[in-house]
Amino acid sequence: MNASLEHTARSAMEGRRLPPEEALSLTEHARHRPHELLWWASRVRASRFGNTVKLCSIAAGKLGGCGEDCRWCAQSAVAAPGVTRPSRTATADIVSAAREAAANHAASFGIVNSGRHPSSRDLEEVESAVEEIRNPVGPSPAQICASLGELTAGQARRLRRAGVTRYNHNLETSRRFFPRVVTTHAYDDRLATLTAARDAGLELCCGGLFGMGESWEDRVDLALTLRDEVRPKVVPLNFLHPIDGTPLAGVALLPPMEILTIIALFRLVLPDADIKVAGGRERNLRDLQSWIFYAGATSTLVGNYLTTTGRRASDDLRMIEDLGLRVVQRFDHEAEPSRTPALAEKGTQTTGAPPEGH
Repeated sequence: MNASLEHTARSAMEGRRLPPEEALSLTEHARHRPHELLWWASRVRASRFGNTVKLCSIAAGKLGGCGEDCRWCAQSAVAAPGVTRPSRTATADIVSAAREAAANHAASFGIVNSGRHPSSRDLEEVESAVEEIRNPVGPSPAQICASLGELTAGQARRLRRAGVTRYNHNLETSRRFFPRVVTTHAYDDRLATLTAARDAGLELCCGGLFGMGESWEDRVDLALTLRDEVRPKVVPLNFLHPIDGTPLAGVALLPPMEILTIIALFRLVLPDADIKVAGGRERNLRDLQSWIFYAGATSTLVGNYLTTTGRRASDDLRMIEDLGLRVVQRFDHEAEPSRTPALAEKGTQTTGAPPEGH
């Protein structure tokens, strides 16, 4: 080991960037003293975010029919026929889901589409939904997000003008492991989309999926790539929920303590990021779901996912309250998400300049 766990954790608390070998040493610490690692991750989280956490919800704008070969995905071209039937969600239903998310205290709401990149129709439908969600007649989450696949610079600017303030596009894993789970597009294609989104003034939400057979080195490499190249505001951590009919259907679930170690690793490598535990939480963590915050997470996805269901939002809200944590719309160090000039012209008060990329 290159440094003691306490030294590494205190370095993260002070904002020092952990070198690769020190980040990797955290996995060795976890083998011998997993609870101590979680304790330090909790301290780092508390030093940056206090006792506050955020919630996020998503809804599918378009499901199925994707031509990509992502091996984990029930919507991909390599999933068995009929696993996910192609469909589109009516604008009214997306707006209703956003209102429900706001009622459940979600700070952000994401519209997620299948496919490698959005069509003109996809963009028009997202624009229409965002306009309705922003309508002051009903409650809306503070942040409107989108996840539509690869973007051009022009498409990214179009989403920003429409009122989208954050874009999700996950790297999923390390550059080294990526070709083992996706062959129809390249790692650099994903990085190019993240650059386009950031340049358009969109905040970035970018993370990964774990449990596909990747190594600890792959996990550390992903964390370092996010820190050094992507600089996302939010880092979603997803854990494989194997779905029948997909190439990874038979993969064993990750042990709960391994999942908590992954969360702690990302907290120490990315001390200032909003670490969000997303897909696979319920099935993989089982009775240890409340431990995600002790391991360093600062937000979680509530409600249903895209092709699988989550648990009741009321159960998550009660869990957070029982832990003595407080759900917020914004962390203390964050500015309020700005409205776009186009929306301001329609009577929505502008609260500041578009957020800079991170």
